[in-house]
Amino acid sequence: MDFLKSITCPSKLICYSLPMNTEDLHNDEELEDDEETGPVDCEGKQLSSGDEVSVIKDLKVGGTKLTIKKGTVIKNIRLTGSDEEIECRYDDMKGIILRTEFLRKRT
Repeated sequence: MDFLKSITCPSKLICYSLPMNTEDLHNDEELEDDEETGPVDCEGKQLSSGDEVSVIKDLKVGGTKLTIKKGTVIKNIRLTGSDEEIECRYDDMKGIILRTEFLRKRT
């Protein structure tokens, strides 16, 4: 076990660390991303433009007195550049941005 390096951890235990070998690291070419990541709802389902979602929590819309109630169905969502936000229209108000963590995709 002479290839292991013995060090003392803060918890007073003896830890062993392996020497870093750069050949074992993955190259960007080796990692293939088969599926593009995009916005997902609170359950991890992929969202796309035109989907219908329901709100899982009462949300106050900033700059107005409007509150989007829990269970409200939002139709025809649009994706933004962010994976954590979508754009929608509600009660004739255009351009409302909602966080995807408060939405559930309707099937």
